[in-house]
Amino acid sequence: MAPPGLDAMRPGRLGLNHGAYHGERITLGPVIEGIRKAAEKFDWRLETLPAGPGLELLAFTRSASTARQRVYISAGIHGDEPAGPLAVRQLLQEDQWPTGFSFWVCPCLNPTGCAAGTRENSRGADLNRDYRHLETAEVRAHMDWLSRQPGFDLTICLHEDWESHGFYLYELNPDQRRSLAEPMMDAVAPLCPIDLSEVIEGREAHQGIIRPSLDPNSRPQWPEAFHLIQHKTRLSYTLEAPSDFPLPTRQAALVAAVRRALDRLDRTTGQGTSAGS
Repeated sequence: MAPPGLDAMRPGRLGLNHGAYHGERITLGPVIEGIRKAAEKFDWRLETLPAGPGLELLAFTRSASTARQRVYISAGIHGDEPAGPLAVRQLLQEDQWPTGFSFWVCPCLNPTGCAAGTRENSRGADLNRDYRHLETAEVRAHMDWLSRQPGFDLTICLHEDWESHGFYLYELNPDQRRSLAEPMMDAVAPLCPIDLSEVIEGREAHQGIIRPSLDPNSRPQWPEAFHLIQHKTRLSYTLEAPSDFPLPTRQAALVAAVRRALDRLDRTTGQGTSAGS
């Protein structure tokens, strides 16, 4: 984890979150515009996903001619978690991706919630509990798009937790593949505190890593990651930045974790990472 003495250099909790998220918010329009411009500059393909009258989701893809790895990244499914879309924007703008990878990116799965700064969408639905019953237009649109994509080698869902004491993550890894969890935590530790609680969100945790049950019947309401592990991938991570810390800290933590995961995945195929691909 972090070297001795580093805790004193990192920002502490803001103490703003009482009963809900009350921290910094973003104006969604400029963030999405920045994502669009970066995607256009670096030759990503944009697909718009109709999700009801006047509402659409955005999906960006960039395919390698011979993909060594297929990676999916999503953010913004909870509108009170602004660091995720900001992290996606930074990742696209800086364009530091492993060569020979194909990517699928959904930067904001809950546009109405992100615009309002609410966890739920404009109809009061938590989209990240709807991937089993498909009651919301946004999730149906997303699921329709996912059904047309190939399987992924890795999926990463960017989240925040307004109650947490530090950064943590969920790992879904049914085949016991080489874990990316510890390397991601090591990358985050110099930038953001890790939640070292033995129980997080009612689940056993070790050094900020939660490995929950994969039994479909244990989850009456499926989050996005649970659908992905059942149908699209065999390795999925949900990253939870602590949203009672400054927004730049949370954004940096998510970016660092994604980059470390991609770097480790890249090493398994024996090739290096380019500054731009």
